[in-house]
Amino acid sequence: MYLVSGHNQATVGGSMFSRIWAYLKALFTATAEKAMDPKIEIEAAINEAKKQDQDLRNQAARVVAHRTQLDSQIGKAADTAGEAREMAKQAILKAEAAGNAGDTAGVEKWTHAAQAIAMKLQASENNLASLKEQYSVAVGQSEQAKDAVQQNSMRLQELSARRMELLGQLEQAKMQEAVNDAVQSMSVSLSDSGPSLDQVETKIEQRKAMAMAKAELHEVTPEGAEAELKAAINVAQADARLEELKAELGLSSSEPMTEDRGQMTEGAPESGA
Repeated sequence: MYLVSGHNQATVGGSMFSRIWAYLKALFTATAEKAMDPKIEIEAAINEAKKQDQDLRNQAARVVAHRTQLDSQIGKAADTAGEAREMAKQAILKAEAAGNAGDTAGVEKWTHAAQAIAMKLQASENNLASLKEQYSVAVGQSEQAKDAVQQNSMRLQELSARRMELLGQLEQAKMQEAVNDAVQSMSVSLSDSGPSLDQVETKIEQRKAMAMAKAELHEVTPEGAEAELKAAINVAQADARLEELKAELGLSSSEPMTEDRGQMTEGAPESGA
């Protein structure tokens, strides 16, 4: 039972480790992708394409150089075979002349020489045939290498044009992001830099309502009633004083005292004349 439990714990631990590892890899990838500068990525892609193009050119150059070397070797092998052929003919003629002269030793000598030269000729001709076969293959490979270099060069030019296009789009995106940030900062500054007019209006209405409420409450208190009475008395006395001044000037009163003011005057104390 203990062994089974230990195995289960090991399995659970391994599964948890795998999940954590997968999470960390995903987090690192996402963070790295976010941190990468698109301009640097574009330049990295172009540099990699240029490196591959240079590697391809080097390989193609080796293929073409191999064809050139084979061409040179074929020329030398042909010269060697030609020389061997001529030497073999001369040896045959020498042996024939020795035979006509009854020179047995000469015949044997030149016959052996002709055989040796013939073997050299055979080897030279075999080598020449092999070189020609290799050259035929090398010619095809050289053409393929040239086509590959040409196609890759065109692809590199397309990538360069694409690079310019992407860099232009990147600059446009940066400009648009800058404009968006500016607009956003403007809206934030307009909304958050100070109170809005609605807020100011609300505060004024609150203060006005509070003042009116205090005045209304003051009127219903004894102090408020007393203040109102004093104000009415002061108005009545002022009106009476104006009438006296008009009488001194010989002017008639244009506005008769209201009934309310007369009543207030009757109740008010007389001013000493």
